This record gives sequence, C-alpha cells and structure tokens, in this order.
Amino acid sequence: MVTSVGRSFDRMWSDLEPIGRSGQTGGYRRHAWTRTDHDLREWFVGECAARDLEVVEDRAGNQWAWWGDPDTTPGVVIGSHLDSVPDGGAFDGPLGVVSALATVDALRAAGVTPHVPLGVVNFVDEEGARFGVACAGSRIITGVLTADRARSLTDADGVSMAQAWRSAGRDPATMGPDPETLSRVGCFVELHVEQGKALALAPDGSDDLTDPARAVAIGTDIWPHGRWRIDIPGEANHAGTTRLEDRHDAMLGLASVVQSARSYAAGLGCVATVGKVLVEPGGVNAIPSHVTAWLDARGADEDAVRATVAGVSADAAALGAGTTEESWTPTTRFDPSLVSRLSGILPGAPLLGTGAGHDAGILATHGVPSAMLFVRNPTGVSHSPAESARAEDCHAGVDALTAVVTELCNGRTTTPMSDGR
Repeated sequence: MVTSVGRSFDRMWSDLEPIGRSGQTGGYRRHAWTRTDHDLREWFVGECAARDLEVVEDRAGNQWAWWGDPDTTPGVVIGSHLDSVPDGGAFDGPLGVVSALATVDALRAAGVTPHVPLGVVNFVDEEGARFGVACAGSRIITGVLTADRARSLTDADGVSMAQAWRSAGRDPATMGPDPETLSRVGCFVELHVEQGKALALAPDGSDDLTDPARAVAIGTDIWPHGRWRIDIPGEANHAGTTRLEDRHDAMLGLASVVQSARSYAAGLGCVATVGKVLVEPGGVNAIPSHVTAWLDARGADEDAVRATVAGVSADAAALGAGTTEESWTPTTRFDPSLVSRLSGILPGAPLLGTGAGHDAGILATHGVPSAMLFVRNPTGVSHSPAESARAEDCHAGVDALTAVVTELCNGRTTTPMSDGR
C-alpha cells in the first residue's frame, strides 16, 4: 500500500521527470546555468514554497530551504543535487532532493516539529558536466575551488562560468567562499541512489532484490579519486595520401594511453577511465595533430590510485605526451560518530563505501559532520539512461531518511563538530 508520503514522492518524481530529458536518448542533460537548470531551480522553489520553507541562496548559487531559523542554532540538512552528466540517469541527485522534500511531508504527516532547524539543499553543478569541475557548488562555498578559477572555467563552447552567470542574471563578482552558510549546517545527511550493485547482490553474488534489509545502506567513506588531462601530440596530414610509416598519428597515442590505464588499474586494484577526448583538427580525412584526453582514476587505496596514474603518465611521456592533474580528492571518511548514530537509528542497514564523489564528501572535509544513505539500484548502472531504483526502495529510502531526521532533530541535534569547526 502506498502511503500519502509515497504518493507525494511519486507526484514530485512525475513532475520532475520530463525536465531536461532528451527525446533521442532518454537520458538527461541538466547542465549548470542553462535554461533547463533554471527550470529545475524554479521547480525546487515552488515545492519549497508549497511547504512554507524559506529558500535562500549562498555565494555559489546553491539553494537552501529552511524549516526554522538556522541563525539561532545550526540545523540538520538533507538534500542533494538536480544536475546531471551528459545523457545521465534520472536518479543520480534528484532522488536525494525529492526524498528530502518527501521527508518534510512525512514529518508533518506524523505531527513532528523539529526541535532544531531543518534544511533541504539543492547543490548546483555537482556533476561538473558543463565546466569540468565536479561538486563546484560545494567546492566554491568551502573555498576548495577559488572564485577566480571558477569564474574562468569554460564549457565546450568557450563560455566561461562568469559569462554563464551573467546570462542567468547573476553577478559573478559575488561568487566565493561562504562561511556564514556553512555555519548554519550542524550536520548533513545526503541520500543518493547507489551507483553500483552491492545492495542488489546476495552473499553468493547472485542478484537479490527481495531482502528489505538491503534496500538502504549507510555510507562510510568515499574512495580517493581525481581527474587528469593528457595532451598527446601528433602531426596533421592527409588521410588518403600519407603512407602509414610516415604518419605521426595522435590517435594512436590515445589508444596506447587507454590501454595503459586499463592495465595499470587492473594490476593495482583500481578503476581508470578515459571518457572524454578532443581531437584536432577533427576532420574525417585528416590525421589527428593533437588529442586531449581526460583520465578518471579511483580506488579504495590512495597509493594504488597514485601508482596507477604515475604508470599511465610515464607511458604517456614516452610518447611525448604531458599529463596535468586537474583535481584530486583523498579518501573521505564520513563523521564516525554520525555514521554510528545512523547505524543505531537504522539497525541492520549495511555499511557501504563508494567510488563516486558527492557534495557530502566536500562538506565532510571542511568541518561539517556528514554522512550518506544509499538506495538500492537493481542493475548498478549509473550515469546512464538505464539508471534505476524500484519505487518501493525509493519509498524505503524516504522512511529511512525520515527516521534519521526525526532522531537528529529530537533535541540531540548533531554530533560534535569535527576538528577545526
């Protein structure tokens, strides 16, 4: 039986579903500071207004909706993001925002009024699909990404973030760290679809979606991960008249780099992906003169990830290619006392580490006690139109988040602040 809160979730999900969806692929193109992003932000404001939540924005454009006054005492915050990777799935990010709003509905339906402020956040530009830096919204307010660098980031069309802000009617000069906003956050719990299939597997490795105890897991940590740009030189020439032995084809260098990434990652127990390339001059009948490739590397062990990248970089250097680190995030462990507390609230919930980055991880490294909940994904597919979660598991996620918020807001608001707060 679907409860009134479940119906609220389903209605919001249905309303959100068509925004930014591609008619060709079925995937989503919800990129920061576009018309689609504007529509998503307006949707969020409308849903918050319907619940009498006051929406404010910080200096990166993240939206915070408050039940209660966070200037009196730091609050409990839930939520996630609404943007997507190119042709991404429906659940990565939006599941956390919709679940957070449904949690507000569940509390009110139960007659529960938080003893401390409760916030729902929509982080902007979490995926970094347009400007190339993941978790840009949380990185800017924490100062990890400087305002000068953020403003200068450009998309594939050469539009800078500063220009995108101006086009959206914003003043890029206001962008920057926002300690005042962070001071309002006593703790942050982000619900997210699982981006693997650990929860969908039985102990013997077979698929199992029948165990209700595995519908929701508690996040423990985020694996170390980073992005590197590799510039591979070549020489442009005619594809039809140049002998094979006379060619200096940058695309062959790319093929070697891709193979190196796979080999080192397999040998060191990591994962490594070359998922984006730019080819110059880009003509079908022209031998490539230059290829720029981006390497994404992750793993449970920092030394192994670094060794993977070092191996790929050395092989690339032998081809005359240069490697530049664009981002690096070490192992992020969620607040141990908060994780322990969630385990007490949700007894029997599995504990799960993840190889995906999240805004909760950025906040966790900057003094905000943070944790995550993961909702079971039947296939483990993510960053794809095939990403999914069953309705009953989504509803179980709302139930779990409601239990967590009820406990955290019931007079014992937050765990002790981390060192540095």
